[in-house]
Amino acid sequence: MSTPTPSEAQAAVIKTTAGEMVVEFWSDVAPKTVENFQKLAGEGFYDGTAFHRIVKGFMIQGGDPLSKKDDPAVGTGGPGYKIKAEFNERPHVRGVLSMARSQHPDSAGSQFFICLADAKFLDRQYTAFGKVIKGDDVLGAIGDTPTKTGNGGEKSKPTTRVGVESITLVPRSSV
Repeated sequence: MSTPTPSEAQAAVIKTTAGEMVVEFWSDVAPKTVENFQKLAGEGFYDGTAFHRIVKGFMIQGGDPLSKKDDPAVGTGGPGYKIKAEFNERPHVRGVLSMARSQHPDSAGSQFFICLADAKFLDRQYTAFGKVIKGDDVLGAIGDTPTKTGNGGEKSKPTTRVGVESITLVPRSSV
């Protein structure tokens, strides 16, 4: 099967060391964010990264190139540019894919998170751009990964690596 062009790729297979998750994209509410994520995935940017931040009952976060090696600055990496926020009305509930960012609304780059539960306090403040449509069991297993206190004082640093082997774009109709 040939790799679909970003315009026809409406889903992605996130292959992790814990199994596979399939996400659909919401180009209708966050077209530039979806385009950016698909571009990075298509370039292999995410291959070899890890879910470096896991907050039980809240979310799992990945997409930092610094997580390819155990860099002490993990959590601060990106693609070398920032994208403009596309806040929308889609609620942050279990399985929703959203862009991670710093305090500044337009500071997202490559890092993303997937909600483990309702997180309505994030609504209209973070760019929700897709949802897990297959592999909820894998999402749950990653969310249950034991964690320890990280550099920032938050109990969110996984004690075992949860790697992202690849993110492959596929036609939505194929999943």
